[in-house]
Amino acid sequence: MVQFTLPKNSKIRVGKTWPKPDGKNIRKFQIYRWDPDTGENPRLDTYFLDMDKCGPMVLDALIKIKNEIDPTLTFRRSCREGICGSCAMNIGGINTLACIYGLDEVKGDVKIYPLPHMPVVKDLIPDLTHFYAQHASIMPWLETKTNRPEKEWRQSIEDRKKLDGLYECVMCASCSTSCPSYWWNGDKYLGPAALLHAYRWIIDSRDEATAERLDQLEDPFKLYRCHTIMNCTKTCPKGLNPAKSIAEIKKMMVSRTV
Repeated sequence: MVQFTLPKNSKIRVGKTWPKPDGKNIRKFQIYRWDPDTGENPRLDTYFLDMDKCGPMVLDALIKIKNEIDPTLTFRRSCREGICGSCAMNIGGINTLACIYGLDEVKGDVKIYPLPHMPVVKDLIPDLTHFYAQHASIMPWLETKTNRPEKEWRQSIEDRKKLDGLYECVMCASCSTSCPSYWWNGDKYLGPAALLHAYRWIIDSRDEATAERLDQLEDPFKLYRCHTIMNCTKTCPKGLNPAKSIAEIKKMMVSRTV
């Protein structure tokens, strides 16, 4: 069951229902709305769209609603190509990117919420401040100790291939916000996204801080709150496998102590 972080002592109420347009191919959208400036409880507003006049993706529908029906609807979006992570949200119970999630993949009414268990800034916009801070804590950069080469840090083709399935992460937070361990221990557990990035740098053949990186993760909560339930891998809109990366880090932890 998906759960959401709501303002204290609040519950989702029934919001406004907008008029149906003319047409034969009409679809119903229920969208989470919350404006901190009003002091009111969150609500679900209902909209109707003619699918014959709408693009194929969920983001197309959101943009159409904002442009033609309700300009107060608030959400993040940018490139519309699934490479920036801006439009991550919960659609029909699944954390994904609205720009690459087709309306034909949603059965029945389209229900859209912000990412679960994150503080909400407004409507479909989660506060990712803590999520980004966790990403920064794993040192997401090349750490070296030897002298800088004249041109570049070289890497073999074989070593470069080891990074496939890791560097493609767009930091959308879909995986971390689908993880129960992150819901309950998000203040201490780094979560799938940060740990996937940590593994990416740990196994980079050019990096010279592997021991320090592993030392930093040697903690009862930062790494070991993962119970491998695979929600992160199942929901990743880029088809990556954060759970495998976390398991590989755990294996490295064991091997260095044997």
